[in-house]
Amino acid sequence: MAKYKITFKKSVSKDLKSVPKSDIKKILLKVDSLAVDPRREGAIKLSGQEMYRIRQGLYRIIYEIRDNELVVQVIKIGHRSDVYNRT
Repeated sequence: MAKYKITFKKSVSKDLKSVPKSDIKKILLKVDSLAVDPRREGAIKLSGQEMYRIRQGLYRIIYEIRDNELVVQVIKIGHRSDVYNRT
């Protein structure tokens, strides 16, 4: 299976500023694992959208998969209580 390229939307760096540093490392490791298998166990497709989400503790990583380009673009990272409200 080919490896996907990980890209980030510009706003993701702003999202990460509100996340504690200890959690940022775990989140970035989880994002790196998407390059191998973006539809891995635990990835859930968001209803009504062509986006997926995975969990890392109290945080959610929302991303889209472009299979024709082999790209996974991270759209948003945020706390589970409000990440879906601004997507």
